[in-house]
Amino acid sequence: MKHFLDIHKTDAGELRAMIDLARTMKTARAGLPKGAPDATQPLAGRMVALIFEKPSTRTRVSFDVGVRQMGGQTMVLSGKEMQLGHGETIADTARVLSRYVDLIMIRTFEEQTLLEMAEYATVPVINGLTNRTHPCQIMADVMTYEEHRGPISGKKAVWCGDGNNVCASWIQAAGQFGFDMTFSGPSTLDPEDDFVRFAREKGVNIAIERDPARAVQGADVVIADTWVSMHDSQSSRERRHNQLRPYQVNDALMAQAKDDALFMHCLPAHRDDEVTSAVMDGPHSVVFDEAENRLHAQKAVMRWCLGV
Repeated sequence: MKHFLDIHKTDAGELRAMIDLARTMKTARAGLPKGAPDATQPLAGRMVALIFEKPSTRTRVSFDVGVRQMGGQTMVLSGKEMQLGHGETIADTARVLSRYVDLIMIRTFEEQTLLEMAEYATVPVINGLTNRTHPCQIMADVMTYEEHRGPISGKKAVWCGDGNNVCASWIQAAGQFGFDMTFSGPSTLDPEDDFVRFAREKGVNIAIERDPARAVQGADVVIADTWVSMHDSQSSRERRHNQLRPYQVNDALMAQAKDDALFMHCLPAHRDDEVTSAVMDGPHSVVFDEAENRLHAQKAVMRWCLGV
């Protein structure tokens, strides 16, 4: 059973093969209408369940379109519709869904929900996001970097802001793809020690630098993410803004990085909070390439899970 649960739980060679497959499939679609099927239909006759406990734009659309392009069908389910973990245990839901579908993607809050779904499902399970990690996004990000600048191995990535779930998966990717990473943010929002330890044990440099201007010196890519979640209270939002305001990515900060440094953001962005519009829309930014590459990277992940 091939579940795609986290970057650090998947063999590095298989991660590389997925990135390569994603690029091949993207190239093969050049010039085709968006709704045109892929030349090969590896998911023909397959049904994929897409479960959303959290609202979503990019994850929902990219997975849905990807399945359809590859000849499969989707069933989109919300947590409210399913009473996931409330009216029925997650284990029983996993067992039942496995009788109906060939693959499950789940976007949820607690990591334990994902892990229990994978433990009891008899079909592959993909992590579409949890509060702790976001591996599909980082597969798209690595793909995007390499489209623009070549191999990411040996490069320097800098994260500015909150050591959240996207940051966690970036740190895991540093260990798996062999690049260095610097986190720059307040100590109260540091990434988890377990993730930092994993990457360091893989032989890469994971640094903590509180001064963002020093952190981005020599950076090949600078990454930011939203400072607040839609579920945060007003007081929490204000507290986070006060903590994170010094870590805004703006033109002055990007000027400290390499001249050809890229800027990445998984979106949605709160313009002029974590990043200025000048950077978002400027020559360093590849944020919309990242968004597109969610489609191609996730198609490769699904094919890997199903062995097709």
